[in-house]
Amino acid sequence: MEGGSEPETGKDRQRKNSARAVIFDMDGCLVDSEPISLASIAREMRTIGIADASASSVAEQFLGVGINDICRKIEERTGSPCPADFIYRVETRTIESYKSGLRRIPDLDHLLDTLADQGFEIAIATGASTRRLRATLRISGLDAVFDGKTANVDEVAFGKPAPDVFLLAAQKIGVAAGNCIAIEDSPHGIEAAKAAGMWPIGFVGGSHLADSRANHAETLTRAGALHVLD
Repeated sequence: MEGGSEPETGKDRQRKNSARAVIFDMDGCLVDSEPISLASIAREMRTIGIADASASSVAEQFLGVGINDICRKIEERTGSPCPADFIYRVETRTIESYKSGLRRIPDLDHLLDTLADQGFEIAIATGASTRRLRATLRISGLDAVFDGKTANVDEVAFGKPAPDVFLLAAQKIGVAAGNCIAIEDSPHGIEAAKAAGMWPIGFVGGSHLADSRANHAETLTRAGALHVLD
């Protein structure tokens, strides 16, 4: 599926021919983790008194937003500081659920093999913390594949939609940002990749988008995705 993407131009083809790396968002693009993460955030939001928090409402407001930014939004809504252990509790609940429920995105292994055969570098640029990034890669069995090739929100000044985490990922694999394709499932991530000067491709294959793929594809296109794939 391609959702509302613009026709490919000669400039587009030239940029694709110069691509040397693919940088992935992690949640919803490498692992089908978003339903677990969203449910954990909603559960902890209800615990601190936000009674209407649900996985769907959290997705609508915060998909692709780093947990620190979510805390700031919670503070704006409640008028009170986010509990000091909120992030830790969300991550602990999420990681525990990963042990029985985390799955790789279907056909990921084939894609990674194909990219390796074609000589592409790969990396991760994620809004996850170092703790959750490491747990996710370990539980999914992707830790060896992306060893030394990850950038996360704890390593940069600003999370997505700022370009910082994408630029750091490109730096770690030694590829210029302009020679990188970015795979993203959130508008914030698409905006970040675009701001970094990368080739932003939207992805709507995660199970959290099962009922909204067409609409979300349009959202990613509006954010700047050059193509949207499922």
